[in-house]
Amino acid sequence: MKHKSAFALAATLALVLSAPVALPVLAQEGAPSAPYAYRQLPDPDQEARAKALMVTLRCVMCQSQSIADSDAPIAGDMRSEVRTRIAAGEDPEHIRQWLIQRYGDYVSFTPQVKPITWPLFAAPVAILLLAGLLLRGRFGKGTRT
Repeated sequence: MKHKSAFALAATLALVLSAPVALPVLAQEGAPSAPYAYRQLPDPDQEARAKALMVTLRCVMCQSQSIADSDAPIAGDMRSEVRTRIAAGEDPEHIRQWLIQRYGDYVSFTPQVKPITWPLFAAPVAILLLAGLLLRGRFGKGTRT
C-alpha cells in the first residue's frame, strides 16, 4: 500500500514540476495566427500584388519554399505582414526591402547585385571567356595550313 501512495506522490510531484514548462507550450498552440496569414485581402488587385510579392520571398524556416507555399507559422506571419502593408498602400518593392533588412538577403529568391556579391555574377562570364580563349588557342592553330 505504501508503494501505491509513493507512486501517486511521485506522479503528482512530476506533474506539478512539469506544469511551468508545459503550460506555455499549450498556451502557444491556441494563440491566434496573424490576421492575414490564411485570409485574402478583399480587393482583388491588392491580393494579386501581395501574391506576386509572396512567391518571390523565401520562408526563413523551410528555406526551399516561398512564403506563399509554406505552412510554417513564420511564413503565415510574413504573409500577413505583406498583405497588411499592401492594404495600407505600401509599394511591394519597399516591403521586399524591409523584409531583406529584417531577415537578410536570403529571404529574397531574387538575388541582388551588391559590392560583396558581384563576383558571383561575374565568375560564370569570366569562366566562359577563359574557356573560349583556351578553345580558340587549341583549335585555332590546327585549322591553318
